[in-house]
Amino acid sequence: MDINNSVIVITGAAQGLGHTMALNLAKKGATLALVDLDPQKLELCQADCLENGSPKVATYICNVADEAQVEATFAQIPKDLGGLNGLINNAGILRDGLLIKQGEQGLKKMSLQNWQSVIDVNLTGVFLCGREFALQAIEHEQNGCIINISSISRAGNMGQSNYSAAKAGVASLSVAWAKELARYKIRANSIAPGFIETDMTAQIQPEVLDKITKNIPLRRMGQPEEIAHSAVYLLENEYMSGRVIEVDGGLRL
Repeated sequence: MDINNSVIVITGAAQGLGHTMALNLAKKGATLALVDLDPQKLELCQADCLENGSPKVATYICNVADEAQVEATFAQIPKDLGGLNGLINNAGILRDGLLIKQGEQGLKKMSLQNWQSVIDVNLTGVFLCGREFALQAIEHEQNGCIINISSISRAGNMGQSNYSAAKAGVASLSVAWAKELARYKIRANSIAPGFIETDMTAQIQPEVLDKITKNIPLRRMGQPEEIAHSAVYLLENEYMSGRVIEVDGGLRL
């Protein structure tokens, strides 16, 4: 894919990895559709992308776990921007906790709410956005590329039953879609980041973060730009499909 003038959708674009990927694609001349729930941060990202070379940037307030909102948003994007070529499914949340935890007041369970909220956003949201992107790309007879942001936690990480399950599902969706959508000239891949310096990882306690970093063979956290670089590669390489790229400094959970 020639990123220049391609229309690329990024969910969770208002901050963190989404913002960084948007800026990198703007520098390569992409037209961007930025999706998030934070209007103020979306406006800031929009301004940054326009300043960095994007010819046009549109913003959309959308809950990716809400089917009606996703359908309406993806139907509107081609009308606003003239097409639909790429999707980066990046929106995600954390609700970490042990399945069963021993506390002073006895055993505490991971709540169904904390399980379901992560599954809704991190897995169902990816499904809905991927489905609507594919529908629009096929109807407009445009080649496409889907990138799902998974995680090395998909292998199973302690304290992340919900997140690990969702990210494993995300990786599997990429493989299934690569097989199903190839006939329409739509590719699908995943990026599985390790521990990256973002607002999300900044919430981890310093002593825990220090221990994690010491276990990474490269002895450092990853940078958002390194994930953005991988996204650019997957968009541009027309023979990459159905694969998961791990960007984790050599760490394997």
